[in-house]
Amino acid sequence: MKTIAVLTSGGDAPGMNAAIRAVVRTALDKNFTVMGIERGYSGLINGEIISMDRSSVADIIQRGGTILKTARSEEFKTESGRKKAVQMLKKFGVEGLVVIGGDGSFRGARELSKMSVATIGIPGTIDNDLPYTDFTIGFDTAVNTVLDAINKLRDTSTSHERVSVVEVMGRNCGDIALYSGLAGGAENIILPEIGYDRDKLCGDVLKAKNKGKLHNLIVLAEGIGGAEALARKIQDITGIEARATKLGHIQRGGSPSCMDRILASRFGYRAVELLENGDSSRVVGIKDGKIIDLDIDEALNVPRHFDDKLYRIANALA
Repeated sequence: MKTIAVLTSGGDAPGMNAAIRAVVRTALDKNFTVMGIERGYSGLINGEIISMDRSSVADIIQRGGTILKTARSEEFKTESGRKKAVQMLKKFGVEGLVVIGGDGSFRGARELSKMSVATIGIPGTIDNDLPYTDFTIGFDTAVNTVLDAINKLRDTSTSHERVSVVEVMGRNCGDIALYSGLAGGAENIILPEIGYDRDKLCGDVLKAKNKGKLHNLIVLAEGIGGAEALARKIQDITGIEARATKLGHIQRGGSPSCMDRILASRFGYRAVELLENGDSSRVVGIKDGKIIDLDIDEALNVPRHFDDKLYRIANALA
C-alpha cells in the first residue's frame, strides 16, 4: 500500500481536525502518499480529492469543525453511488481509506470494504453513541460547552428564582445530558434511557421551592422531548416561572478540549498503523484508557450499555 486518503462524514465534531492531522502526519512519517477527500462520501463520488502534506494540517489541532468539510450523501447509499466512489478511489490511486465519523459513516466504510477498499474507522461524534468505545471524538468538548452554558444559566435562574430547562444534543443517547448534568449540579437529568414522571418532576420542583431553593436546573436530552413544552408544563402545573434553553449546534463548535485532541491523535495514529499492517474493515476506539480496534460489524453490533451507577450518583448528589 502506497497511498491512503482520509475523509470526515456526517455531523462535525470538535477534534476531527486533530484526527485529520494525526492521520496525515503519521502516514507521511511512514512514507505513504496522503490524499484528503472533501465533503465526505459526496465529495468522494464527485472526485473532490486533494493532495496533503505536513503543511496542509499545520495550525489545525486547536480548530473546531473539519478542514475537509462534511456532508451527507443520499447517492452513496445506492449501489451505483458506491461503485462511483470506488472508481474514483482507483482513479486517484487510493488503496486505503480512513473514515472519521459516526455509525452512518462506519456503515459506509463497511460497504466500501466489501468492495475491496481497505477501510479504517475513527469515531467522531459529539453524541458518544457508539457503544464499543468509551468515548468518541468531540464528546468531551461538547460536554464542556454545555457545562459552561449551565454555569451561566444558573446565575440568571437564581436571580429570577425560576426553573431553567436546558435541552442538549445526543439523539437517543443521553451521555451529554448525564455528564453535563452531573458536573453542573443539575437538580434533574432527563434521559431517553430512563424516561421520567412529569408529575413527580413538578412535585420535586415545588418541594425545592418550598424549602427555599432559589432556582431549579433541569437538563433534558433531545431524544426524550422538547425543552419548550416541558417548561410550559412545569409553569402551568407549579406556578413557578420556567424558561427553556435549547443549546443546539453550539455544542458542535469550539476549540477541542485537551482530552479530545489527545484522543484524536491516538486514534489517527492507530488507524494508519492498521492500514500499514494490511488490516481493513476495522474501527479504533478506547476502553479503560487503552486504544483498541475491532471489526466494523462487531463494533456496530455492540449493545448499548447505560451507566446506571453514574445516573444514581447524579440523583444522590442532586
